[in-house]
Amino acid sequence: MVVSSGDPIAYSLRVGDESLSLNRVLGRGLEVQFLGRISCRHCQTPTARSYGGGYCYHCFKTLARCDLCVVSPDRCHYHAGTCREPEWGRSFCMQPHLVYLANSSAAKVGITGAGNAFTRWADQGAVQGLVIMSADTRQAAGQAEVRLAKLVGDRTDWRVLVSRDAPAVDLTALRDRLRDEVEGLPVGTSWQDRQPEGLSYPLLRYPRKPVALRLDERPAVRGNLVGVKGQYLLFEHGAFNVRHHEAYHVRVTLWSEALPPGAGDDQQLELFS
Repeated sequence: MVVSSGDPIAYSLRVGDESLSLNRVLGRGLEVQFLGRISCRHCQTPTARSYGGGYCYHCFKTLARCDLCVVSPDRCHYHAGTCREPEWGRSFCMQPHLVYLANSSAAKVGITGAGNAFTRWADQGAVQGLVIMSADTRQAAGQAEVRLAKLVGDRTDWRVLVSRDAPAVDLTALRDRLRDEVEGLPVGTSWQDRQPEGLSYPLLRYPRKPVALRLDERPAVRGNLVGVKGQYLLFEHGAFNVRHHEAYHVRVTLWSEALPPGAGDDQQLELFS
């Protein structure tokens, strides 16, 4: 999904060559049907299942972007000369990064590339975000994150995310407390004095229960679209994680009104993700 700033955030879903504005279709019937094919997002090879968020097994085992250090950036080994894709590592890891606090289900710490904070917060469904540090590289940001995670969480509870609003947190006060309690910083990092930002999402209401709707378990997800938050399409009966299905071939059908309508499809578009 593509996000752009606004109140609420504007979401669009790439559907073939088209872009479907999700904000404009809240309350209408929407179906995502699995077409029985998964293609690796890197090499496009057909694969029986998706590994590491959309890769075939070969790419998952050989690409640097699928290495453990991507999810644990403090373990980056680019400097040791053992990166599987040095050019990719140079463009992705050896660039300025930010350390931030965000409130998705509760306060948490995370990192992202410089200039990417808003998109990162929106992807996580955060209602508040605050940049607290800058770092010369992804590894330095990851090392700072590890230290801060001993004092504040670094995980989001997706069930809370898709079922209710997170209570407000004073992120500025939390940053100041962390600055007082953390002894020493990794080389290449420095504290930042920025102002927190608020984010809001296109929501009519939350699902009745925080149920994960997956195309691995059913041929299609169908219902009334009641909201979009983070990478989730929210239906009355559960939440569909778009990113989890990034390599899946699907057909998206949009109805002209809420389900169950007596009419047929309002528009039907092919999505290859």
